[in-house]
Amino acid sequence: MSRLFVNIDHVATIRNQRGTVYPDPIEAAHICEMNGAEGITVHLREDRRHIKDHDVEKLRESLNSILNLEMAATDEMIRIAKKIKPEITCIVPEKREELTTEGGLNVNKYFDKIKALVDELQGNGIEVSLFIEPDLDHIDIAKKTGAVAVEIHTGSYANSSIGEKRDNELSKIMLSIKHANSLGLKCNAGHGLDYFNVRPLVGQHNGISEFNIGHSIISRAVLDGLAKATKDMTDIIRGLA
Repeated sequence: MSRLFVNIDHVATIRNQRGTVYPDPIEAAHICEMNGAEGITVHLREDRRHIKDHDVEKLRESLNSILNLEMAATDEMIRIAKKIKPEITCIVPEKREELTTEGGLNVNKYFDKIKALVDELQGNGIEVSLFIEPDLDHIDIAKKTGAVAVEIHTGSYANSSIGEKRDNELSKIMLSIKHANSLGLKCNAGHGLDYFNVRPLVGQHNGISEFNIGHSIISRAVLDGLAKATKDMTDIIRGLA
C-alpha cells in the first residue's frame, strides 16, 4: 500500500511572510503524523525561501515518522544531508527564479555528478531518490546512477485539463512506474497532486511507494484545519474514500 508524505514547506512560507515564529512547521509535522502521514517532506532551497536549516534540524530530532529531504545536487546540500541524516533525500533541479520545481532532473547531462552524489549519500546510509520526468529512458539512466528510488514528476499530468491530454500524461506516468518497478527501483510520485487528480493514481497494486503532496493539503488546511486535511488525503491514498 502507498504511503503519504506531507510536504510542509508552505507552512514555513506563511511564517516567513511576517518573520514570526508561527505557524511552526515542526508542530505542523506532528499534526500530520497524528493524522496518518507516514513521512514528512521538506525542500531546503539554496535561498532558504521557506524551510530553514533549523527547521530541518528540529524535524530530525522530533519526528516519529520518516524525514524526506528534497535538495539540489550541491556540495552544501550534501554536507547538510550527511550531518542531518534524513532517511531519504530526493535530488531535485533548482532554479533561483522559479516559484516551485518546474521539471525533472536532467540525469543524463549531469550523470557523473549525480552518480557521485548517490554513492556518497547512500554510502552514509541515506536513501537517494531522483526526481525525474515520466520517461522510460530517464528511468534507465536513473537506474545506472545506483539510486534506489525515483520520484515521478506528476506536474504535467496535474496541470492538464481533463481530457485526452491528461489521459496521455496519466498513461506515461503509469508506464514509467511499471518500468521503474521492473528494474527494481522504488517508485514515488509527486508535484501538483490534489484531492481529485490523485485518485486515478491510487490503488492497491499501483506500484507507487510514496506520494509526496504538499500545496493542496496546506491550502485545504487554511479552511478545514491541518488534521482534517491530512486525514482526508490519507484516506484517499489508502483507498478508504
